[in-house]
Amino acid sequence: MKKSELTKLINVAAGREVADLVLKNGKIIDVYQGSILHGDVAIIDGKIAGIGEAYEGKETVDLEGKYIAPGFIDPHIHVESSYVTPEEFGRLLVPHGTTTVMADPHEIVNVAGLKGLDYMIEAAKHTALDIQYMLPSCVPATNMENAGAVLTASDMVAPLEEGKAAGLAEFMDFPGVIQAQDSVIDKLLVARNLNKRIDGHSPMVSGKELNAYVAAGVENDHECSTVEELQARISRGMYVFLREGTITHNLRTLLKGVTPQNAHRCCLCGDDVQAKTILEKGHLDNSIRICIEENMDSITAIQMATINTATCCQLHDRGAVAPGLRADLVIFQDLDNLVVEQTYINGELVANQGEYVLPYTKAVTSSVQSSVHIGDFSIEKLRLQLTSNKARAIQYVPTEALTNEAIVEVERDETGEFIYNPAKPVAKIAVVERHNNTGNVFVGLFKDYGIQRGAIGISIAHDSHNLIVTGTNDADMAIVIENLKQQDGGVVLVNNGEVISRMALPVGGLMSNLSGEEVAAEQTIVNKAAREVLGISDDVDPIMTLGFMSLAVIPTLKITDMGLVDVTKFEFVPVSVEEN
Repeated sequence: MKKSELTKLINVAAGREVADLVLKNGKIIDVYQGSILHGDVAIIDGKIAGIGEAYEGKETVDLEGKYIAPGFIDPHIHVESSYVTPEEFGRLLVPHGTTTVMADPHEIVNVAGLKGLDYMIEAAKHTALDIQYMLPSCVPATNMENAGAVLTASDMVAPLEEGKAAGLAEFMDFPGVIQAQDSVIDKLLVARNLNKRIDGHSPMVSGKELNAYVAAGVENDHECSTVEELQARISRGMYVFLREGTITHNLRTLLKGVTPQNAHRCCLCGDDVQAKTILEKGHLDNSIRICIEENMDSITAIQMATINTATCCQLHDRGAVAPGLRADLVIFQDLDNLVVEQTYINGELVANQGEYVLPYTKAVTSSVQSSVHIGDFSIEKLRLQLTSNKARAIQYVPTEALTNEAIVEVERDETGEFIYNPAKPVAKIAVVERHNNTGNVFVGLFKDYGIQRGAIGISIAHDSHNLIVTGTNDADMAIVIENLKQQDGGVVLVNNGEVISRMALPVGGLMSNLSGEEVAAEQTIVNKAAREVLGISDDVDPIMTLGFMSLAVIPTLKITDMGLVDVTKFEFVPVSVEEN
């Protein structure tokens, strides 16, 4: 900050100079004390100069008693999971009052390496939303899959030193941390020695193992699914991110464990939120409304989307309506039913009545296109030979990225090959490596997804983002894979040998170059075909649910291009279960 700028800020605060903008007659949410102040907010050069007193400005807006809250901050979200690029992501979020996100780009970095991070940073410059990136800590997420890149500890030094990232993103290799593996320790030390924070990811970890994870320097967790997990983490000094994503709905459950004594260690977060969800429900504004529905005090809910997150993420220049902070502000009428009317970022009106009001440009995407490389695939690789009539199947768990291991009775032909039975809720699932032409294909079984006909496949297989496909017959599954290759990623549905619906995601095989509204419309068509033609269950998100089945860092059973993974043991297990 220049001396002249600081002088001006002080003079406006003291009333000696006129502000750029004054928001008059507002009810100011005081997130520090959990109360409401009355009066003006004076803004100069994008910063708040003064609050509460009467101020004069070059421009004034009479709020007539509306509420003024700090801009909402998401501590952990994946832009790529929206299926739109960062510029479009910002256009969608800002009208809902989100002004800052701490984004983990491990999707695109798993596909394209550090050039993927560079693309995301450049694209973020094209939106008013302040997108700050964390550096993916686990590329690949485990040693039990193939990704498009590998990031070692030495690779992490430059991006952190150069300020491209604020710290290490969710450390998904929690077994590696707990076991103090050398390569993991090296990564942790890079962040610790540079005084960078480390985000967590420790589903179902407890006891001494949780102590070890926290002792390593991990500061937060967004993978809590029970009140007991929330309480255990807070008592060990962690922040807990209460997640409300497109299919992962932990917020209502975890709110039962939030008390006046521990609420300051809780933050609201989205994690994986599709553009369709943002358009239909919102973002952190929706999470705040859910908190209020669950009888939480409204200001406490707002604190969990503002000052708590700012403190957790070491964002000392925002998170409250106070002198000297960024003028990131949200205006709304009803404290008990928060509907954002205006959003200001750096003192500029960026959204009004649900519309993004700034000019809109996009970054060039050529560096992260042409990302599907399958050189050695044949339909024969989709065969599943079993040695028993009992087999392990990945069982879908509603509203969770967690899965169960189900032991199922299956049918086989005379050669031992799996036969799909429409009377049983079990279908094939396969992961096809798509980065390095390895030819890796692994086939397993998937229970309760509900598919009854045809096949569906996507190039969004967390976290290495190989192709993942499930279906009732090999022929349709093979056509899905071929079409995913031809359209350079996305979503493809096939029935009786014909493509019945598709959604192209050419940017890294993860994001569309279309608008959020266009992507949501395409997804609506895909979802309709998935349910009405393929028979996929109504309570399943056909795309995101399938994409989580390869997430080999969340229990219990997952599938990668290398095998079937028991995440509780971090080891491969056979599909066949030998009978005693």
